[in-house]
Amino acid sequence: MFTKILIANRGEIACRVIKTARRMGIATVAVYSDADRDALHVEMADEAVHIGPPEAGKSYLVIEKIIDACKATGAQAVHPGYGFLSEREAFAQALKDAGIVFIGPNPGAIAAMGDKIESKKAAAAARVSTVPGHLGIIESPEHAVAIADGIGYPVMIKASAGGGGKGMRIAHSSSEVAEGFARARSEAASSFGDDRVFVEKFIVDPRHIEIQVLGDKHGNVIYLGERECSIQRRNQKVVEEAPSPLLDEATRRKMGEQAVALAKAVNYDSAGTVEFVTGQDKSFYFLEMNTRLQVEHPVTEMITGVDLVEEMIRVAYGEKLRLTQADVKLDGWAVESRVYAEDPTRGFLPSTGRLVTYRPPPEGRDGDATVRNDTGVFEGGEISIHYDPMIAKLVTHAPTRIAAIEAQARALDAFAIDGIRHNIPFVSALMQHPRWIAGALSTGFIAEEFPEGFTPPAPKGEVALRMAAIAIACDHRMNQRKRGVSAQMQGWRKVAFDRKRVVALGAERFEGEVTEQGDTIVIGFGPRAVSVVSAWIPGDPVWRGALDGVQVAAQVRAILNGVSLSHAGAHAQAHVYTAREAALAAMMPEKVAADTGKFLLCPMPGLVKAVSVAVGQEVKTGEALCMVEAMKMENVLRAEKDVTIARILAKEGDSLAVDAVIMEFA
Repeated sequence: MFTKILIANRGEIACRVIKTARRMGIATVAVYSDADRDALHVEMADEAVHIGPPEAGKSYLVIEKIIDACKATGAQAVHPGYGFLSEREAFAQALKDAGIVFIGPNPGAIAAMGDKIESKKAAAAARVSTVPGHLGIIESPEHAVAIADGIGYPVMIKASAGGGGKGMRIAHSSSEVAEGFARARSEAASSFGDDRVFVEKFIVDPRHIEIQVLGDKHGNVIYLGERECSIQRRNQKVVEEAPSPLLDEATRRKMGEQAVALAKAVNYDSAGTVEFVTGQDKSFYFLEMNTRLQVEHPVTEMITGVDLVEEMIRVAYGEKLRLTQADVKLDGWAVESRVYAEDPTRGFLPSTGRLVTYRPPPEGRDGDATVRNDTGVFEGGEISIHYDPMIAKLVTHAPTRIAAIEAQARALDAFAIDGIRHNIPFVSALMQHPRWIAGALSTGFIAEEFPEGFTPPAPKGEVALRMAAIAIACDHRMNQRKRGVSAQMQGWRKVAFDRKRVVALGAERFEGEVTEQGDTIVIGFGPRAVSVVSAWIPGDPVWRGALDGVQVAAQVRAILNGVSLSHAGAHAQAHVYTAREAALAAMMPEKVAADTGKFLLCPMPGLVKAVSVAVGQEVKTGEALCMVEAMKMENVLRAEKDVTIARILAKEGDSLAVDAVIMEFA
């Protein structure tokens, strides 16, 4: 077996590979840019090599620097992770020429499958179901419009070398094709150094289901079940699960056999993923093949018990697969939430900054479930503008889908992050969504269920009662601390705290009375009593305890006269008063937020790529005002109503902070 490997990547996937290599007794080498000098993967690896400035094009994407790092450290093989150089035929070939093993498929398989246009041709030749479309190179917007008109709308414009939702647009009309073509080419060139795009029919109400395959260098290929990846935002996966709630065993077998046939046709010899767009009637069409480890691979690992990174390393070394198709058994259900540095209340725009608090839930057993957290960050670390905004991948595994979802919801409630905006409130709310729970999914799920964007829902019913009980329990604990403060005045009786409490929880109001029974407090809400047991202390960002014997977690942040609470996808500020305080609080005037309607504010930290208007120009609703790039994604900011431009305060090339004023309207 190899004695030392280099990981040509960063973040959580670099840390993930290091964990398996360490378990196998293999030494690891990390590479890092200036921005990642203090990153977790650098600390975890046995050795680390600096490879350049923060820009990926000058560091992580430079093949010569990776090879030089291998030679300098004596690394015998390279694991590319995902993204960056993972699907570059030239990288695999350069390593081979240098006598270094690529822990991935052979260059020929990458060439055949890594290019989305060529892969569709190969799939058609292997008799794999394919989507109608134009697989030739498209050189101009006019050509793209002509092709789209012939196929019929809607169509998808996609970068040939794309991935991660970059260089991809859905168009419903010829005008959208022209604009989408330009944006897709620009993003593809920026992210992948390849601006080729193609056009294909977009299947309405589709599901995204993919098959994990694993091959060796001796001609053996197997499939390890499927993953459902239909919960997407801007073509970027957000939540994945395995297996799919749609498929039956017969469809699973047909998809798996087609995936294996395609892999064998190109002599595939590593872990890879064959993606299908799937109709609600279980019809399926080949989408693309990812010739690398997928971001969402943990859900497959959890239901099969197979460490895909280990198998990739063993196959690269020349070993035969240790499994046959008959050995593959699917056990239980796994759900994965991608935790991103983005603001779901601002259209999921990226957020950057320091992780003032980063405390994931404990890994390991949670009753009948298992919790796993793949991450590449740490408390005090920085979320950089230069790379993907992923913070972690939170995975839960349980005997049934509902149990896995419930475990995921509990784990999200216990995941504390401060210092940046993040999408935990959104995925927490999603775990409670009836349509998600029912498994009635499609790639349009988020757009259909959250058409006006996302706002954390106010608590209702049993969730509201639980949150009121937690708020009173927190208030009671803080009162107990006050009673124990040293050096209080002697000779005066201590303040007798009123045991009756009034909780203003958003628009709802709860009245409760606290009774202590040893380590348990009982809160009486009229005829309903809730017993509370918790070791929470003031300052902890996560409240953990038992409500009527059921384990519960909630996000808790101190506010004036109470706590801000997030639990089970709901959020509210809980003000806890005595009866007299509640009466006085009701008379207080509310502070009204300043009107910012006359300004265009930068919705995320980013770089101004273009300003599309001039001072004095009259702009109609929906017209483009400017374009801001953040984390390799180009975001066009449009007018929300008819306006006249009074002042422009930013210019092309400016780097802006969130809420910076870009322009003012008359």
